Amino acid sequence: MKILAIETSCDETAAAVGSLIDNQIIIESNLIASQIDIHQAFGGVVPEVAAREHVKQIIPIINQALSQAGLSRSTASKSLNGLAVTQGPGLMTSLLVGTETAKSLALAWNLPLTPVHHIAGHIAANFINRPLDQIKFPLLTLTVSGGHTALILMNDLLDYDIIGQTVDDAAGEAFDKAATLLKLGYPGGPSISAAALEFAKQSRPSTIKLPQPMLRRSDYNFSFSGLKTALLYAIKQDDNWSSRITEYAYAFEQAVVEALVRKTIKAALDRSVKTVALSGGVAANHQLRQILNNTLKQKMPTVELLLPNMAYTTDNAAMIAAAGLLKLRANQTIAPANLAAQPNCLLV
Repeated sequence: MKILAIETSCDETAAAVGSLIDNQIIIESNLIASQIDIHQAFGGVVPEVAAREHVKQIIPIINQALSQAGLSRSTASKSLNGLAVTQGPGLMTSLLVGTETAKSLALAWNLPLTPVHHIAGHIAANFINRPLDQIKFPLLTLTVSGGHTALILMNDLLDYDIIGQTVDDAAGEAFDKAATLLKLGYPGGPSISAAALEFAKQSRPSTIKLPQPMLRRSDYNFSFSGLKTALLYAIKQDDNWSSRITEYAYAFEQAVVEALVRKTIKAALDRSVKTVALSGGVAANHQLRQILNNTLKQKMPTVELLLPNMAYTTDNAAMIAAAGLLKLRANQTIAPANLAAQPNCLLV
């Protein structure tokens, strides 16, 4: 089974070809046209600018993805078994470029079309190059990105139960806002992480104390808005904050990571899961990976931790191919005419 996947939910134009071989997902090509340099000047993604760039990049990226996989548009209809595309959530104008392109190709090539939820794609990144029949359930996945922070319980590959989520800012969004306050630039996650690492190299404890919201509550929800506000007030009250930027970045990162890890471990213990997975753009954070791994080994040594390949943590089409293959195998396809971009769709 082989599919072409398209991802245009935000500011990355991506296409990939993936195959399901011997119950294992294999990625044959994965191309991304990034817009980070364009949006850095604005300190964030400008929807109209992103959509225009998608229009310019989408066909060349698809052609490159096909070529890298040994295919072409003239042979695609006979070589592919279907197409997958991100339906949502995301920016409406960006999603439209991907969905309309996928609909057109599905009609032209007479191929089945599979809509994919963006978060389902992030989760499926953990299943690439891994025998699917060896994944143990129940599985708890911590999904952390610029727009989403959630704990999702899975009893099967296509079964999603959101048991906890952010009540305000997502963790990735909080990193972006903290980076702006600390004048570290965009995107915030990598810049905060880099600055925090510089402080960590000094091997001295931080004297900055920031709150860890929601940890005393019995539910699995997150909150990062108050943490961001606490950082703002701490900076305003510190006349020398500009000389302590790396320490503030370290304190902020530690507070976010501890909140994520402690809630995840609590949910994993309560639900007696056999596997914990990490997904989303913030899954690239080294501190989060390391602390989650160490804590899980200490608290639940028999539970397996799945970490996605770093190349599949940020928005990409390989993850959409992975989720699309799972849905295509389950015959979860729709007619091209019935596909519509859904910027606020729910994970079901």
